[in-house]
Parts: sequence; C-alpha cells; structure tokens
Amino acid sequence: MAASSANPAHAFDARQHLAGLLRTALASVAPSQGLPDILLERPKQASHGDFASNLAMQLARELKTNPRQIAERLVRELPASPFVAKVEIAGAGFINFTLTPAARSAVVATVLAAGGDYGRGAAKSERVGRRLQVEFVSANPTGPLHVGHGRGAAYGASLASLLAFAGYEVTREYYVNDAGRQMDILAVSAWLRYLDLFGEPLPFPPNAYQGGYVREMAEQIRQAHGDRYVHPAEAVLACVPETDDIEARLDGFILAGKDLLGEDWSYVHSHVLSEQLADCRADLEEFGVHFDVWFSERSLYDTGMVARAVEKLEKAGHIYTQDGAKWFQSTAFGDEKDRVVQRENGIYTYFASDIAYHLNKFERGFDKVIDVWGADHHGYIPRVRGALQASGADAGKLDVTLVQFVSLFRDGQKVSMSTRSGEYVTLRQLREEVGNDACRFFYMLRKCDQALDFDLDLAKSQSNDNPVYYVQYAHARICSVLAQWDGDESTLAKADLAALQHEREFALCARLAEFPELVQAAARDYAPHTLAFYLKDLAGDFHSWYNAERVLVDDMVMRQARLALALATRQVLRNGLALLGVSQPMSM
Repeated sequence: MAASSANPAHAFDARQHLAGLLRTALASVAPSQGLPDILLERPKQASHGDFASNLAMQLARELKTNPRQIAERLVRELPASPFVAKVEIAGAGFINFTLTPAARSAVVATVLAAGGDYGRGAAKSERVGRRLQVEFVSANPTGPLHVGHGRGAAYGASLASLLAFAGYEVTREYYVNDAGRQMDILAVSAWLRYLDLFGEPLPFPPNAYQGGYVREMAEQIRQAHGDRYVHPAEAVLACVPETDDIEARLDGFILAGKDLLGEDWSYVHSHVLSEQLADCRADLEEFGVHFDVWFSERSLYDTGMVARAVEKLEKAGHIYTQDGAKWFQSTAFGDEKDRVVQRENGIYTYFASDIAYHLNKFERGFDKVIDVWGADHHGYIPRVRGALQASGADAGKLDVTLVQFVSLFRDGQKVSMSTRSGEYVTLRQLREEVGNDACRFFYMLRKCDQALDFDLDLAKSQSNDNPVYYVQYAHARICSVLAQWDGDESTLAKADLAALQHEREFALCARLAEFPELVQAAARDYAPHTLAFYLKDLAGDFHSWYNAERVLVDDMVMRQARLALALATRQVLRNGLALLGVSQPMSM
C-alpha cells in the first residue's frame, strides 16, 4: 500500500482513521462477515509502529484460516492513505501501522484548536443514559476530617471531574449522617465537657468523643448561654446504670441529657452538628472539593421515607419479625446473615435509612449511582444491593468503589495516626504541612482499592523525585520558555509542524494523542489514578525532549514548530492537572 504526501487535517484521529481502513479491507476480504469491534493499541516497542491491530486473530475462528494469512489478505486490500507510511505484519498476525511524520505531529494543531476542551467527551445533549451521581466522603459530622477521609475526598472529586469531562452529567453529593446515635454521642460529649466547666465533673465515658474540639464546643455553649444547661452531677449520674457495659453507660448519659435538658437538648444537638458540619464544609472547600447536594439523613425520617422503604420490603415478603424486631432477609441476596431494619423498641437502624436513601437516589432519575466508601464497608455492599433488588429497583445501577487506608511516613518511619487523648492526624494538618497540591496528587498515586503509603518528606521536596513537583515543573518550564519568546501564542496554531522530525518530538506527540483515549478509559473504569500516571509520563517525555533539543532556535520555522509543541504540552498538562484538582504554576 503506497502512501501519498498529502497533509493530514488538523483534527486527524489516527485510531478512527485506521479503523476505517481496516473496515474497508474487511469488506473485500470477507464481505459476509459481520463487523467486529476493531481494536487498535499502541505497541510497547516503538519499532513496532504507532498502532497495532489484532483483527486477523479475531477473525481466525470464523474464517477457519490461519490469522497470519488473514492479515496478509487484509493488508493487500487496505486502501491507500496519506497518513500511513508503512504497514507490517508481525508475530501470529498483528497488523502494525506506522504513521507519516505529518500524521504523527498533527495532534499539536488539534490540541491548540481545542484548548481547554481537548480530551473532553461528547456534549451532554448527545449522551443517553449519562446522568450520574457520585456520593463520597459522607463522614459522620462528629469531628474533624482525618487523612483517610482526605483520600476519599480527593478520589471522589477527581472521579466526578473526570466523568464530567468525559461527557457525563454528574451530581456530587455528600450524605450527612445527622440522625441517630453518633450525633447523640457527640452532643452528650460536649454537654459533659460543658458541665465540667461549671464545677460539675463527671467520669467521662471512654467511648464518648475525646478530642479537643469537643472542649471547644463546650466553651462556645458556655459563652453563648452561660449556665443555662447546668445540672448537678448527682442528677446526671442518677440516670446512668451501674454496669461494666460501657455502651449501656454511654446510653445512660445520653438519656440523662435528654431528660434533664428537655427541649434544650435539641439546641445542644443542633449546635454540635452545625459546628462540625461547617468545619467539614470549610475543610473540603479549602481542599478544592465541592458538592452540589448535601443530603440530610434526618430528612429521610421527617418525610417518612424510611418507614415507606421498610413497608415496601415487608409487602414484597422480604421482612420477618423475630423477638419484636423486623429483619430483612438479606441472606437471600448473597449477604452472610439477615439484618435488622427496625429494633424491638420501634427505632429504625442505620441500614433502614441507607435503604431509603438509595431508593431515593434512584427515584431522582440517575442512570448510575456511584458510592465511594471506605474499605471497611466492604461487607455492606451485598446487603445494600440485596435491599435494592428486593425493593424492585435495578441494583445494577449501583456501583461501589472502595478506598483503602492511608499510612503516613516521615524520615522512613510510620507516623502514629492517633493518640490516647482521641486526637488524630487531620486532613487540615496534612494540608498545612505538605500543601493542597501534594495532597491531591499523592492521594492519586495508587489505585483507590490499594493501601497508600504517603511519604511526607517526598511530598514536601522540590526535586524530580517528587511526582507533583516534577509535573508542575514541566508546566512552569514551558511558561518560562514562552515568556522568553514573548510572542503571540495564538500564532503558533499556524506553525509548520513539518519541522518536527526528531523521535523525541514524535514520542511527545504520541503521548499528547493518548489523552482523549485515557480520559474515556479512566472514566469507564473509575480510575483517576491513571491520569496521575499519565501526567508523570507526559512530563517525563517533555523534560527528555527539552533537555535534548533547544526550543528557541534561530531558525524561525523550527522555533515556531517547537514552541507549538511546547504550548500543546502545556495545555494537556493544564487539562489533566485541573481534573485532579492540582494547580498549574507558571513559575517555580
């Protein structure tokens, strides 16, 4: 197959073009054969060309012919293309394509024309079944966010941004656990610390919230309302059972607070909730993590959704009563044991509200619901899916991704994550030490379901060993070159790219061309970590080229072409870093 010298169009899509050539050839070789999905992969070795297809091996069984012979026939029938310099058959029947230099560098013009939209998927109006909800973090508002929550926040935010960039309509949601026992524990913890301020000390429950932030909230209540909520320690202890069961004693303290404070209990409860939720919001906002919806668990009870969800399961025959409690038959749906949805005292369980919440998600019309949970919630997946299935919902619309734990290291030693006083390493402390950019990027350096070792010293270092520094330095380096040139960047869209002839330049072009493919694959697999890996590789290709070739050469045509390549690289670095929530500094 001969190749002509025609110039490729600026919006040249090599994969789409080569697939078209193969379809034409297939129509000649096997006209009655249905069209399979034509896969074109980038070979690991540059000597194998720019793209490789296994089409011949896909057809071997149907055609009952040796795949290499099929490959030979397909190559003979390939139409001539101005974009293909060479086609070879390798191994058992791979068809390897080598593009012309003009086709390889055409991506530069494509990137410059698209700008911030390079890599973006189809418009929402062109998508069907693309309304997604990503619910992440959703930590109980009972204390500051810790470094584990930070990983879930970074992952969820990057995933949501990636899905939106890939063309989906995404809603980012935080589920506020503002009902139930944990909030009661936080309220009574603050109240007991408040009583201590007025000389009414009580044995503080070891299973109550211990952190200094609890004392701060107690002081806030004292400053706002003085001694209004003070009751004698003896009156409080009278409500607390004498038992070694620490949970029963804690429940006794909660009962004391509710009985002695009466209507004032709701103020204490509301104060600690609003304080911790506001702190959580502020922390996340400062981290560059934003939500479209903050959904209240309490609203599920206030509107009767929890009761209706249990009633729905009961009518469908999936609820039975035992010892006065109502149980969901979750073992019938793959769970290890049945689960209580309503206790004998009539109080609904957390699981019941979770069922109602997920049914509400589906009622809102999302085509896919994505939950980002901590790895310790792994066993929760089958019971939630089972409850959805039992309720008549399409459980296949629920995807759950698990985020593994984080370990901090300093000077090669593992950092203690908590103390006896109940303090732990917070997300805010981590951000203050290493910065938002390092946090966001380092959290993406492992697949979310793999444990992450976070090297604090590396995250703070200004060296090429620090991946976020390495990537940001590539962006800053390009900005510096463009500033030295001091020309009109818009003119570079018309640069003569034929001047790009070196293999390092073509390797950089090939990396730029991978970005749209990577966006779609990462969105499909819920894998934003692959974007972090890609940016490291892109920065490496740029640094390698920059160190080997001068950009601001005397030859104007060559200078413009190389500046255009540098500008396109900066654009893709910007697009990728923005998806990860990482800044793009112009100088470092």
